[in-house]
Amino acid sequence: MTREIYIVKGTTDHLAELQRLFVDTISSVCSADYYAEQIKVWTSSIKNKDRWNDIISNQYVLVAKYEDKIVGFATLSNRNYLDLFYIHKDFQGLKIACKLYSNIEKEALQCGQSEITSDVSITARPFFEKIGFQVLKEQTVLRQCVELTNYKMKKVLN
Repeated sequence: MTREIYIVKGTTDHLAELQRLFVDTISSVCSADYYAEQIKVWTSSIKNKDRWNDIISNQYVLVAKYEDKIVGFATLSNRNYLDLFYIHKDFQGLKIACKLYSNIEKEALQCGQSEITSDVSITARPFFEKIGFQVLKEQTVLRQCVELTNYKMKKVLN
């Protein structure tokens, strides 16, 4: 890649593309760790317009772009909870997640936070452990009568 990945604040103009990236990433990247019915239930959350509007309006949203394409995004809720964190399936392994996360952590620190927590998928757990998060507990979440495993994780900020 000759052009740089750059980070911008998320806006309502980004919402539709963020939702597409959310569904595409889960459907492809997470398919090794979750079966089809789990992915279907997980991705169906884009139908919750109130939740997505709340995310874009009330969370700290960062978007990674390459040229004019969104290639990743992260959201910070309540200044210390990493709510959504997704990297485009075709842009995995390019340090975009590290770049987004470092900006999220910087924001949390600027807001006086001493830790960041998140509910992390099986797929994302190795990345989160690599950047200093620790598993607090394994969780089973029930959505539409389908069980999904994730991990409550925390990172103490320095």
